[in-house]
Amino acid sequence: MLRLVGVEALYGSSQALFGVDLELRGGEVTTLLGRNGMGKTTVVRTIMGILPPAAGSIRFDGREIGALPSYAVAQLGIGLVPEGRQIFPNLTVQENLVVAEANRAGYAEPYDLEHVLSIFPKLRDRLVHYGNQLSGGEQQMLAVARALMINPSVLILDEATEGLAPLIRQEIWRGLGILKSKGLTILVIDKNLDALLRIGDHHHIMENGRVVWSGESKTLAADEALQARYLGV
Repeated sequence: MLRLVGVEALYGSSQALFGVDLELRGGEVTTLLGRNGMGKTTVVRTIMGILPPAAGSIRFDGREIGALPSYAVAQLGIGLVPEGRQIFPNLTVQENLVVAEANRAGYAEPYDLEHVLSIFPKLRDRLVHYGNQLSGGEQQMLAVARALMINPSVLILDEATEGLAPLIRQEIWRGLGILKSKGLTILVIDKNLDALLRIGDHHHIMENGRVVWSGESKTLAADEALQARYLGV
């Protein structure tokens, strides 16, 4: 559904990505792993058209999207939950959600207000509260719910549970499990390896702007040396 081949990216004269290959298969959860500063967020920014690729190909549903601006990428059906959430602080929870509502693909059962509230029920009691009145965990739920309101074919989460309390993390992973069961294609960046191994189908590890390992959950879970080399603190 989404495929990167040989993607390179630059920040000014500094190269950040070196020949990145990455594939998201329809209906599966793919993860992007690695220590801080290894290029994971840069991959997301490049997919979303925020940072144009310097080389390589990014194809979504068979279409080359590497030259598209970010709004056009979103309109094609790629939803982003960015690092830092970036909700609208001066809008209510309900306004944050309905401002993003769209069903360009014409889904028979779209993600509308009631649908996303059924996935994240804690937001129902906060509908009239402003974004800056929410806890960090509530803001993250809102960010995921808002991304769903565009009815994406692919959902990307950058640092899905960073800085959240354990109970809130469980709510986020529970919600992502529901979305996976509904067949949504998901790319997740996070440091909670145990949760990623449970929910993920395919994993990619990055180091210094390159994908250095790719494989399935059972292989990664069994290789403690690999984990220590690329993911250990």
